Amino acid sequence: MRRRSCERESPPCISARRGAPGAAGIWIPRLAQALLSAIADLRLYSLMKQLENQQVAQWVFFCQLCSWFTWYCCTRTLTNTMETVLTIIALFYYPMKGSKSMNSVKYSSLVALAFIIRPTAVIPWIPLLFRHFWQEQRKLDLILHQFLPVGFVTLSLSLIIDRIFFGQWTLVQYNFLKFNVLQDLGSFYGSHPWHWYFSQGFPAVLGTHLPFFIHGCFLAPKRYRIFLVTVLWTLLVYSMLSHKEFRFIYPVLPFCMVFCGYSLNNLKTWKKPALSFLFLSNMLLALYTGLVHQRGTLDVMTNIQELSYNNTSVSSASVLMMMPCHSTPYYSHVHYPLPMRFLQCPPDLTGKTDYLVEADMFYLNPLKWLYMEFQNDSSLPTHLIIFSVLEEEISPFLISNNYERTAVFFHTHFPESRTGSHIYVYERKLKGKLNQR
Repeated sequence: MRRRSCERESPPCISARRGAPGAAGIWIPRLAQALLSAIADLRLYSLMKQLENQQVAQWVFFCQLCSWFTWYCCTRTLTNTMETVLTIIALFYYPMKGSKSMNSVKYSSLVALAFIIRPTAVIPWIPLLFRHFWQEQRKLDLILHQFLPVGFVTLSLSLIIDRIFFGQWTLVQYNFLKFNVLQDLGSFYGSHPWHWYFSQGFPAVLGTHLPFFIHGCFLAPKRYRIFLVTVLWTLLVYSMLSHKEFRFIYPVLPFCMVFCGYSLNNLKTWKKPALSFLFLSNMLLALYTGLVHQRGTLDVMTNIQELSYNNTSVSSASVLMMMPCHSTPYYSHVHYPLPMRFLQCPPDLTGKTDYLVEADMFYLNPLKWLYMEFQNDSSLPTHLIIFSVLEEEISPFLISNNYERTAVFFHTHFPESRTGSHIYVYERKLKGKLNQR
């Protein structure tokens, strides 16, 4: 992650010490993303109101708003979230029969922008773009005067921006394709069977919307078949990649909500129980996953942030996170040049068969790794952050080096092999005082 430094004399840091340290730097991006997501949701409502009527639009809007996965993702500053936002807004301008807002330049520009942000954004749009091209009478004009100019401008801007930051001409879209598809290096971070999206991922993302989605697929007018094709196409393409995550298919969720809305609109009996079931089941899951599940890695960063601002010297404290790599948001939540380190896990770009990252070497024998890494007391960090499952195994090292547990944070009710139910913060003490480096 990008490291952001904060000098002591700068106004933001001074104000942060008087209140919640760095709170604005954490909440402003989330609020901005929430605002963009809200705009996208309103665009979805407006689109369905144009294509159908206010009643259908309201049901689609209701389904979108009460989706647990929408709540879980819409405020997160992920590229997948922006990909979804831009997809919805672009869909508002997409040429559909009955739409009053269709604009080829606007929707293609938004698709191009989404592609620049995350190249996979083009996947759901391939069926939609082909449909538009097939139905367009002036095909050559569409390509020469709309698609090509938009593509040229956005790709040129992308090349210029990357040239500035990389210091050389780089086509990051090709690098993305090479890394994730041609070399399939994403599998280094985990892999699933080809059917995972159909058997687990998609049903989990839809949650209790799934029966309404299936019901709506049989009820929706034929012109919405392109939405269903888009969903199936996206799932099929992603299924060919080894590395799979729930968030990757977030952009297809709004398409699914169209069919869910049709289902609710056509329910004659059991409508109120169905609505209550849909709302309560999603809200409970949204609240649990958003406020309780795996929250420890955020809470512990608040503790580290306070440590940064309370120390009189920035060099007096240092942190080692002995956790699976990228477990915490790291400097994006600290906003202070506190020396921190986590176990590295860069993918293998050399093709070695016996490649082991630092994190894997650590977990082979944590206690041995610690004694080998810190043979000199002066190099010991003042603070260690670990999951509860690791405490017993490294307790000899903690005791021999005068580490005391100073904070405990709940993390999850569903611990895994390397991820415990709680997160512990250990501080090194010498004669009752913080060890000065």
